[in-house]
Amino acid sequence: MKSIGYLGAGTWGFCLASLLATKGHKVTLWTRDPDMARHFQKTRSHPKLAHFKAHPELQFTSDISEAVLGAEILVESVTSMGLRPVLKQVADIGPLACPLIITSKGIEQDTCLLLPEVVVDIFGDSSLVGCLTGPSHAEEVIQKLPTSIVSTAYHAPLMHEIHDLFSTPYLRIYPNSDIHGVCFGGAMKNIIAIACGISDGLGFGDNTKAALMTRGLHEIRKLSVTKGAKPETLNGLSGMGDLCVTCLSRHSRNSAFGRLLGQGLSATEAKEKIGMVIEGAFTCVSARQLAHKAHIDVPITEAVYSILYEGMNPRDAVKALLQRAIKEEHL
Repeated sequence: MKSIGYLGAGTWGFCLASLLATKGHKVTLWTRDPDMARHFQKTRSHPKLAHFKAHPELQFTSDISEAVLGAEILVESVTSMGLRPVLKQVADIGPLACPLIITSKGIEQDTCLLLPEVVVDIFGDSSLVGCLTGPSHAEEVIQKLPTSIVSTAYHAPLMHEIHDLFSTPYLRIYPNSDIHGVCFGGAMKNIIAIACGISDGLGFGDNTKAALMTRGLHEIRKLSVTKGAKPETLNGLSGMGDLCVTCLSRHSRNSAFGRLLGQGLSATEAKEKIGMVIEGAFTCVSARQLAHKAHIDVPITEAVYSILYEGMNPRDAVKALLQRAIKEEHL
């Protein structure tokens, strides 16, 4: 049995913290919102997963030191925007003395660091940093529906420890040592999902979505090399797998956000209607910055950026994509 501090109490954090508690671990789930912590303590359920109760041994707190002090493992499920501020709170408590497992997906703006790189930037020790990622919606994992995802780390022993920690009969985990490739796919797929949602909102069909997903994967592979990733990693669960589930699922907030944009809502209105963080809107800025630094053409990312931040009409953005010069397809 491990003592685990879990940082972040969104649906994914609540789901995985509950899973770890059912495996006999002592888990303390931290949320920065005291009212939410009291809600968890009283109802044992998440507002967006109301039909599911937390394991009786799962503890809740709004005091981050209660989750961090004495933990043998830390797991995070905060937003990509919130990762550095939260980890700075952890650093204020003391040096990182145990493994830290990232489950969020994104690229930090301005620094263009992948989330595990952010951890190393703060704490300076890559041997304690690992990730769990892949095509997985909390709404399905908490129902124990069969799911396959990926564990990764800078050092192989931790990669396998993550595999053992989270594996269950319904959650199948594949180790992959290409940590930057694994994390890059998980970050970029949210941008393509917004594009697919916009396509749906405009009334386009499956043919359009298939083109966006396929060319989107090509765009992700091209840009992944800037992070030393293996392009073939993007063919796996953390690349193509995560892209499929995020572009096609009714649970995907990024595609739902894009659909609202295609139907005529502004980015602000669409975010308010979704009521949850849209990671693709944040990562779109980071990916575009990374592409500009590397002089790599990312037309779908540019189109999404133009819609979100430059006020471009979604239909005009699609028209611009279709009018691009045709090149021979290289895979």
